[in-house]
Amino acid sequence: MTDMQGVNERVIDEFRFGNGAVGGRFEGAQLLLLHTVGRRTGRERLNPLIYAADGDGYLVCGSARGAENDPAWVSNVAAMSEVTIEVGDRVMKATPTVVLHPSPEWERLYGIWSAYWTDSAHYETKTSRKFPIVRLEPVAARPSRPRSSAGRPG
Repeated sequence: MTDMQGVNERVIDEFRFGNGAVGGRFEGAQLLLLHTVGRRTGRERLNPLIYAADGDGYLVCGSARGAENDPAWVSNVAAMSEVTIEVGDRVMKATPTVVLHPSPEWERLYGIWSAYWTDSAHYETKTSRKFPIVRLEPVAARPSRPRSSAGRPG
């Protein structure tokens, strides 16, 4: 397990136990859990991501904290017509739209994202790539996920 995997697992556990609230670096941030399926492996993937609201939708950014390449979850999402997201204690299906630079829609969405998550300005200094934005439009909500004492769904 990589260090990032371990960090993500702890954030996921804390997110689920706290109905979306986490501490540390992400305390007070809007966080969601994105469920995808690996386009090559077929394995289920789960990524905790900061989001910004855009109407009824959620914006997530493939910044990878300024890494040279887009995170793998962006390609996985691009290959899916529907994903599952967890926001707070809600679990819902969402239709993803990957928006790339250059486009007026990317400018608008990235403006919303970067205004919310100001760390993005620091990430931009680490790379020349433009970060993809994914808009997640909810299509159906399931009942709230029950909490378990272990922080995982019951």
